[in-house]
Amino acid sequence: MAQEGREQAATKSIAPGLLLATFGAIAFSGKAIIVKLAYRYGVDAVTLIMYRMLFALPFFAMMAWWASRGKAPLTRKDWLGVLWLGFTGYYLASFLDFAGLAYISASLERLILYLNPTVVLLLGLGLYQRRVRARQIIGMAISYCGVVLVFGHEITLQGADAAWGALLVFLSAVSYAVYLVYSGEMVGRLGSLRLVGLATTVACLLCILQFVVLRPLSAALVAPEVIWLSVLNATLCTAAPVLMVMMAIERIGASLAAQTGMVGPMSTILMGVVILGEPFTAWLAAGTVLVIAGIFVFTRAGR
Repeated sequence: MAQEGREQAATKSIAPGLLLATFGAIAFSGKAIIVKLAYRYGVDAVTLIMYRMLFALPFFAMMAWWASRGKAPLTRKDWLGVLWLGFTGYYLASFLDFAGLAYISASLERLILYLNPTVVLLLGLGLYQRRVRARQIIGMAISYCGVVLVFGHEITLQGADAAWGALLVFLSAVSYAVYLVYSGEMVGRLGSLRLVGLATTVACLLCILQFVVLRPLSAALVAPEVIWLSVLNATLCTAAPVLMVMMAIERIGASLAAQTGMVGPMSTILMGVVILGEPFTAWLAAGTVLVIAGIFVFTRAGR
């Protein structure tokens, strides 16, 4: 009875963290659905990401201010690091993702982005000669086979556009992997909340500046639906999941939070079918199983 009581107490103690990680993964995955919906109103990627970051800016600026209270001011080296990480991890990765979604389904986009841990490993191998285990290679092979399976089916339907979209989204994953590889030292020095707040604030400003440089101000006149979808994207699918995942990591650790994130691709596929009317095919089902199984093998092998 005592052992059973301890097990129940342990389950209750991690339950809030698991719920936060789950809701965060689902909220993140909704971003692709909202972007696809907004594209139906004739808006382009530059304008759409500007609105998303414009509405998200107050949340991230507040996060940066809150995490910086009572802390030492940033050095010149710190600011350069924040600018670099904000450019690669949030501005460039987000823009490439938005641009790619104009050409491929939300389901394929989520599967490609889910390969991010393998890209981080490959960057670590190339930059730091970090050791790669045999099971990690097996996991990578399984995952990439799953993406190739879904991609092969989609390219037969959409042609070269699907190839271009998949490349843009994969480059988005590479850009975010660069952020992850180089952020480790700064996280230890500044703290994760402060770094995320500052880097995302930089990204928001870059997205707004990009619109000002590349588009006339008249391009900001979009359908009201685009505005409301952008508000939803900025709050429910950007700021809220960042906080939920960080709170989950504090409670259950990064490893368990990452495994819980496996619900992300499934939720994207489900929302794509229900909300966007995307077809659910045997190719998509098989590819999704391969990707999730491969990443599970990959993450377990990295321990």
